[in-house]
Amino acid sequence: YQRRVRALFLFFIQSSEQLMSSITLNIHSRGKQWTTLSLPDDSSVRQLKQALHKKHSKYYPERQRFVLSLDRGAPALQDNQKLNEIGLKDGSIVHFKDLGTQVGYRTVFIVEYLGPFLLYPLFYFFRSAIYGSIAETPVFHVQTVALWAWSFHYFKRLLETVFVHRFSHDTMPIFNLFKNSAYYWGFAAFVSYFVNHPLYTSPSNNQIYGALVVFVISEISNAIVHIQLRNLRPAGSRERKIPTGFLFNFVSCPNYTVEILAWLAFSVMTQSLPALIFTLCGAAQMLVWAQQKHARYLKEFPRGSSNPYPRRKILVPFIF
Repeated sequence: YQRRVRALFLFFIQSSEQLMSSITLNIHSRGKQWTTLSLPDDSSVRQLKQALHKKHSKYYPERQRFVLSLDRGAPALQDNQKLNEIGLKDGSIVHFKDLGTQVGYRTVFIVEYLGPFLLYPLFYFFRSAIYGSIAETPVFHVQTVALWAWSFHYFKRLLETVFVHRFSHDTMPIFNLFKNSAYYWGFAAFVSYFVNHPLYTSPSNNQIYGALVVFVISEISNAIVHIQLRNLRPAGSRERKIPTGFLFNFVSCPNYTVEILAWLAFSVMTQSLPALIFTLCGAAQMLVWAQQKHARYLKEFPRGSSNPYPRRKILVPFIF
């Protein structure tokens, strides 16, 4: 009898502790009260997302974003953060944003790279069907070299997507799949149409092979940098560390530096305006990404801290 009383007493004590440590959060959407969620105050943001998904099955965790303020630039709550450690109490307001239908990062990368890998060769191998009677002109050696260079680049990107890259996010909005694919697939057709055109004029051998050497060195360097970035982040981790060694001693984003250099070399090698337009568009986007990544490094590893971010340029060694 005493054991039963003692067990019952412990049960009520534990239940009371859990009840006392539970909090109810007011979830706002678009600035208005939407729903409430009750869960232990030491729950993680990931558990908060799972609780919302359980209550509203449409919103699976990957399409949820929570912030504490509607102020512009307010940081999103990270999955590993604890509710009680970020100041959330009973009755606190958390703002929810629906990120829309999501698709995996790896899936997006595979689709957007597979298009250029398959599209570009069509203009080389099916000249008669595409260009008609003028396709009888001989194929220049540089057109074959360009085919192999282009194919090598995108085959490398596909292999890196499957075996090398570790993404900081699991998913992205499905709209990005169509936007990114339109960019890569469209430029693949645009560049290939003119580089493989029967009326194309070949540059000199010195120009071709000099640029090809730069292209190959840039591609190898790009692969090395991607492997360095992979080794910085353990599998399943979102941890960010300061990259060092090789080209990271000079710039924050050497993967973008050598990627731009590779496509500049391809443009010179083929002496193609469409290839140069593709290069400039890509460089403009990578410049934005590089500035954002550099700013994140400086914010996460501030100067004067125990682990400060080293002084280095963003994209171009010694210059920018």
